[in-house]
Amino acid sequence: MKVVFMGTPEFAVPTLKKIYENKYDIPLVITQPDRPKGRGKKLASPPVKVEAERLGIKVFQPEKVNKKEAIELLESISPDVIVVVAYGQILKEEILQLPKYGCINVHASLLPYYRGAAPINWAIINGEKKTGITTMYMDRGLDTGDMILKREVLIGENETAGQLHDRLKEIGAELLVETLRYIEKGQIKRIPQDNSIATYAPILNKSIGKINWEKTADRIHNLVRGLNPWPCAYFEYNDMKVKVFMTEVCKEIKEGNIGQVVKVDNEGIYVSTAKDCLVIKELQFPNKKRMRVSEYLKGNEFPTGIILK
Repeated sequence: MKVVFMGTPEFAVPTLKKIYENKYDIPLVITQPDRPKGRGKKLASPPVKVEAERLGIKVFQPEKVNKKEAIELLESISPDVIVVVAYGQILKEEILQLPKYGCINVHASLLPYYRGAAPINWAIINGEKKTGITTMYMDRGLDTGDMILKREVLIGENETAGQLHDRLKEIGAELLVETLRYIEKGQIKRIPQDNSIATYAPILNKSIGKINWEKTADRIHNLVRGLNPWPCAYFEYNDMKVKVFMTEVCKEIKEGNIGQVVKVDNEGIYVSTAKDCLVIKELQFPNKKRMRVSEYLKGNEFPTGIILK
């Protein structure tokens, strides 16, 4: 089977590797162009490009994949299937209809829940207990195509988006290869999505991370987990934005006004919320390294009684 692969970030890399390891013919990998990155703004290759070049696969990086040049290249290859994993561009109908077996997408949720750009993050932010991977046929909608296979996983009580991402990227790779095998055998059953129960996972931005201490400790804890490692939850202290990477909920301490620091020790900074205390255990001040509160307190103080914003 001839497979063209489209993908860009680290999440897509295991799927490309797994397709290659299973001896599928991959004549082309399409990924986003190199972009400036870091403080030096040097051009950096997408993780998928790095992996494709390591495997010796031809790479194509169009600014817009729906342009004539890209479509003609795909037509010349005549792929049996196009696999799309977090590519980052919407495919128009001409490309969707081009492969013999269609375009197959690997999506990091149990569709039709959490369609969109950030399903891993929003599942955690919203306090979901489970999520998973869905493979599906792509259509013109946003993650609305017929489903093929699903794999469900439980979300750990303290699991971060980064940790869940790393689990799901491997599961996605396995499920995609399983999907390709079903396609080869002609055993695919298309399962339409129920649009009436669909939910969405919009793209993240830094403003989402501002902690609202009027919410419960559970909800803030979920926000912190869901935005770790990016864009990070944060609070304001002495006109600084302090990023928060790790927290836990403390139900024993009841006193304190909303947002008030009621206790500080090596276990963390205890902040009163609408319900229970949130214990900040790992943070990062501007232009400083990320550290545990116990490490921070070795050379610094954090006052009790103040109200965090």
